[in-house]
Amino acid sequence: MVRLSRFVRQTFLSFVAVSCVVASAPSHADGTAGWESVKEAGVLRCGAAVAPPYVMRDPKTGEYSGFFSELCRNFGQNVLKVKVEFVDTTWDNIVAGLQSNKWDLSMALNDTPEREKAISFSAPATDYNVSFVYNRNNPKIAKGAHSIAEIDKPGVTVAVMSGSAQDKAITAVFKQAQIMRLPGNDETRLALMSKRADLLADANTTNMLLTEAHPDWAVAIQPNPPLAQQEVAFGIRKDTPAADIAVLNKYVSEQVSSGAVNRLIKTSVQSMLASNK
Repeated sequence: MVRLSRFVRQTFLSFVAVSCVVASAPSHADGTAGWESVKEAGVLRCGAAVAPPYVMRDPKTGEYSGFFSELCRNFGQNVLKVKVEFVDTTWDNIVAGLQSNKWDLSMALNDTPEREKAISFSAPATDYNVSFVYNRNNPKIAKGAHSIAEIDKPGVTVAVMSGSAQDKAITAVFKQAQIMRLPGNDETRLALMSKRADLLADANTTNMLLTEAHPDWAVAIQPNPPLAQQEVAFGIRKDTPAADIAVLNKYVSEQVSSGAVNRLIKTSVQSMLASNK
């Protein structure tokens, strides 16, 4: 796991600083981060960019699900004792919207050095790496491929969500294949299924859903060595008080250690697979 020392420090803070008194903060309106501000407003705003099974949105009802959505909902309702509102966004805007106070937490963000320059992160809820899915009948992709060199070739097109962690990861390593950047998960899957793209680059957990839903044609490539092995956490603004970060870290750490996160992941995966039948 990357930056383990930072995680250890945050976890330690969560148990020693959580008892600190959080200083009073102004309302949402002036952009000051802090749970007192959230409590005064009476609502925790969760920035939501869709990426199953982390964050999912029912296109008919607009209702959010997925294990990070549940973590954000539970934190707001059970820890802060406020209502929870999900604010729809994209991966291109997930950091900027947090910085500009459009929401209080960004969900399911990969903790990267680039993002750490702009925002802070909670303790991690899970790990992440990039995998690829292709159609087993596609002659451009060699069976048994397991390295970037075997798929980074002229004439190969890779679909990816624009602005996502996987977009940045493959941009750094693909030199010959064409990268097709699309706004969301639905668009990237459609590009692969319609054969406009030869490969779909996405989070390993997300791609697992696709291969399990379509075992007749979908095959996953897990690069060796792993590509973009990172931690996935909540994004929070830089001006969030340390005591407030400790409250969030304590909550996340307890959800991980109790097995609640793993249970939420399994539930989200099962829900996604059921909706694809």
